[in-house]
Amino acid sequence: MTTVRLNGIDFNYQRSGSGPRLLFLNGSGGTLAESAPLLAFLARHFDVAAFDQRGLGRTGLPDSPYAMADLAADAAALADHLGWELFRLLGVSFGGMVAQELAVTAPDRIERLALLCTSPGGAGGSSFPLHTLVDMAPADRAALYTRILDTRFTPEWLAGHDADRALTAGLVERSAPQKSDQVLNGEALQMAARSGHDVYERLPRVNCPTLVAAGRYDGIAPPENSAAIGKQIPNAELRLFDGGHLFFIQDPAAFPEIIRFLTAD
Repeated sequence: MTTVRLNGIDFNYQRSGSGPRLLFLNGSGGTLAESAPLLAFLARHFDVAAFDQRGLGRTGLPDSPYAMADLAADAAALADHLGWELFRLLGVSFGGMVAQELAVTAPDRIERLALLCTSPGGAGGSSFPLHTLVDMAPADRAALYTRILDTRFTPEWLAGHDADRALTAGLVERSAPQKSDQVLNGEALQMAARSGHDVYERLPRVNCPTLVAAGRYDGIAPPENSAAIGKQIPNAELRLFDGGHLFFIQDPAAFPEIIRFLTAD
């Protein structure tokens, strides 16, 4: 991992693998450390670059609120630093929101675009307001998050599906430890930016091949939001997979299809 100063902030980033250039944008609160297995997988197919977004992981905390446009500018600045005039772009959940903002701001730089479990905002629909979970009691927050992660995840469903039960238990365990004030501030600033996301009317500016992928049972970024993205972006492909917000982990068919799309000429 390496540090570079971009837009007045010290960013922690990494680059690995070989193949087509791919910029990866992480989900809400996601860090390079947490995404290591996924990034290692992507590095088998791509020259992949990823970074801790502002205020998260080992990247510096900004001294004031920011907007989605600032996050897209950060991603573009990293690409500039790497000397990438053209690249492919993969955004997951919150990262998909940033990817949309970047793709409508600098459409001629994106060769291929994959948007996973995300929302356009505005008339196209917004993702679940995760900032409302922050002040909930831990047990209530875990229960609600489980229900929106995959709308099938009732206690009865989880009792009969070991893999899904292990998946939710891992996520609850991840959120359980006490967080420092800096981490909490970074996450709060990201949630504030997320709440203002609305790129829907600008999506027709995207002019590259685009894959929009969603889980059929996603309660955070419902599949109808992905359908709205697919209708706005010219010639976009919409794919639904078995699973919820983490369909790309739940459905073994998902990532092979995503990789095939992103590696195509």
